[in-house]
Amino acid sequence: MVAEQGCIQEPSCKGIYRLLEYCAAEEAVSPLSSDARLECLEAQNSLQHYRPLQVCKCQRGSRREDHCLKVYWTVRFAAYDEYEVSPYEELKLNLVRNIEVSRMASIMAASSVVVDGQNQCLKAAQDCGLYEKCGSLRSEYVVACTKRATATDNSCNRQKCHKALRRFLERVPEEYSFALLFCPCSDTLCGERRRKTIVPSCSFEENARGEERVGKPNCLSLQSYCSRDELCRSRFADFQHNCLPSSLSASGCMRESRAMCLKAYTGLIGTIMTPNYVSNSSTEVSQWCTCEGSGNELQGCQRIQHLFSNNICLRHAISSMGISASPPVEHTPVPVSQPSPRVFQERVHVSVNTLPEFNSE
Repeated sequence: MVAEQGCIQEPSCKGIYRLLEYCAAEEAVSPLSSDARLECLEAQNSLQHYRPLQVCKCQRGSRREDHCLKVYWTVRFAAYDEYEVSPYEELKLNLVRNIEVSRMASIMAASSVVVDGQNQCLKAAQDCGLYEKCGSLRSEYVVACTKRATATDNSCNRQKCHKALRRFLERVPEEYSFALLFCPCSDTLCGERRRKTIVPSCSFEENARGEERVGKPNCLSLQSYCSRDELCRSRFADFQHNCLPSSLSASGCMRESRAMCLKAYTGLIGTIMTPNYVSNSSTEVSQWCTCEGSGNELQGCQRIQHLFSNNICLRHAISSMGISASPPVEHTPVPVSQPSPRVFQERVHVSVNTLPEFNSE
């Protein structure tokens, strides 16, 4: 926002920036005409000289993240394909590694004290319920994702569900949220709980309408929809930036940080690009979309699918959460458990051990 204010204080920069705001707003509604687009592109080129706006980045989870992202994409209003450049501030590599070591050690330490055969996803849910913030916010998103839109409609309010999911993931420490999302499983019951953690029937699957089952959307349509929303576009760009695979890296990640890849992956949850596990018996993940009917754009569509289903960086990052850990690392505290109040909202009782789902039949 500092760069934006600096531009507005300069008359020459302000006029161009205001025009680009109009361009971005119109483009989000429908494609611009050729003449209008040409004028907008000229304005975009004219703003290249104002470097602060070209290099500014946003902070993840900040109070003004939405406004900052709006500024970032206004300057790049036509750059819908700029997906591999993250709009978020880069963390120094040594800081990333420190975060990775401390966060992963803490999460693994918390999940390592288990009895053989114990459902670790159930344990993660119970641990979350004992920590007031985690239990309360988890109950909040479960209620939002399971409440019917109307008394006669079997579908949910996906927008409210997504907002509550993002709130949970942004406010709950990763020691708890990562344990819920990436808990290691060895049986289908555990895998089912893990897959249902984000309430898939509302968060990304299409519900039945009447007696007709709604099919999966095309992945290209999903990306196109995402590109019109600053937050979704930003989270998708951040995911590609931090989960860029590399066969030459020991971690499988170009940026050598599995923790940052997991953080970027979870950033997609609560957007139209929400991913999830494809079954109860594996750690393979995907989006709720298909490439059927892609025509001559089939390769582009498959590329989107492979970002999740064939990404060595993401696969190694998720698998690393299931590695059997040694006893807790010295000086690495296990998250402190705190009592959590029961949450009742609109006659829907949410247990820490149950994620109610709609019956779509």
